[in-house]
Amino acid sequence: MISRRQLVHLSAASALAQPTLGLFGRAALAQAWPNRHVRLIVPFPPGGGADTIARIVAARLSDLWGQQVVIENKGGAGGNLAAEATARSAPDGYTIFLAGDFQATNIFLTPKLSYDPVADFTPVSLVVLYPIVMVVPNSSPSHSIRDFIAHAKANPGKVSFASPGHGTAPHLAAELFRRTAGIDLVHVPYRGAAPAIQDLIPGRVDSFFNNVAPVVPLMQQGQVRALALTSAKRAPAVPDLPTVGESGLPGFDVSGWYAFFVPAKTPNEIVRKMHADTAAVLAEPAIKRRLEELGLFVVGSTPEELAQFHKSEMEKWGPVIKEAGISVRE
Repeated sequence: MISRRQLVHLSAASALAQPTLGLFGRAALAQAWPNRHVRLIVPFPPGGGADTIARIVAARLSDLWGQQVVIENKGGAGGNLAAEATARSAPDGYTIFLAGDFQATNIFLTPKLSYDPVADFTPVSLVVLYPIVMVVPNSSPSHSIRDFIAHAKANPGKVSFASPGHGTAPHLAAELFRRTAGIDLVHVPYRGAAPAIQDLIPGRVDSFFNNVAPVVPLMQQGQVRALALTSAKRAPAVPDLPTVGESGLPGFDVSGWYAFFVPAKTPNEIVRKMHADTAAVLAEPAIKRRLEELGLFVVGSTPEELAQFHKSEMEKWGPVIKEAGISVRE
C-alpha cells in the first residue's frame, strides 16, 4: 500500500504516463475521437456551482466536438462517489471528471478511500479557481482582518467561525487562517451555507467562511459585513473587497477549484485534444464573462500544470488537516 507521503511526492511525469502506441495509431486515435457522446461526471447535485460550471463548458465542448457532452450528477460522500465512478471507468476518453478541491484533501480526511486520487487519474486542465470570503455580522466589533485577529487574541477560545460543512474548502481555509494568524477559534459546522447565514446575520456565530458567489447578494444588501477574500488576488465580482494577504497576512492564498481529470491510462493524444479544446472554450470572451460573473477565476491550465498544482494542494492541506484533527467518516 502506498503511503500518503509517497502519494504526495509522485511526480507529474508518472501521473501523465501513457501506454505506447505507434505514430499512425496515435494520430488515428486522436482524429477519430470523439465519435459518440462523452460523459462528464459532476460530484454534486444539479443546480449548484459545480453543475453550473459543468453545463456552461459542456455546451460549448458539445458544439466543438459535434458530439453531446452529457452531464451525470453523482453527488455524495464529499465527492468520493463521483471520483470512484471515474476511477473505475474505461480509459477511452469518454468519461471526464469535474473534480473539486476534495481531490487533494479527501485522502487526508477520509480514513479509507476506494481509489487513489493521483494514480487512478490523468490530469487534463485546471478549469476555474473560486475565492472564499470571510464575513461577520453587522454587529461585530471587527471592521477589518486586523480588527478580527486582535479581537480573537483578546478572547481566546471564545470567537467562533461557521462553515458550510466539516472538511469543506471554506472550513479548511478558516483552519489555515487560524493557524497563520495564531488565533484560537471555535468551529461551528453547518449542513450547507443557508443555515449558517441564518445564524450569522443575527450574530449567533461570530464569522463565516464560504464560497463568495452566494454571499455577494447579502453583502450588496448590507445584511453582512465582508472582511476579506482568502485568494491571492481580488475577484472581478467584488473588486473593492481586499484579500487576506492585503489585510495583514502577506502571502495568504486559499482558493477552491474545479478541474478536469480522466481515468488513468487514457491515451495521451485524447488528453491533449481534450485540454486544447477546453482551454479554447475557456478563452472565449462570452464563456469567460459568464464564469467571472459567478465570482470565478478562469484558468485553463495544461495537464502538467494541473498535475503540479494538485501535488502542491496535497502538500498544503495534509499538515493543516492533521494539526486540526479533522476527519470525515462516511
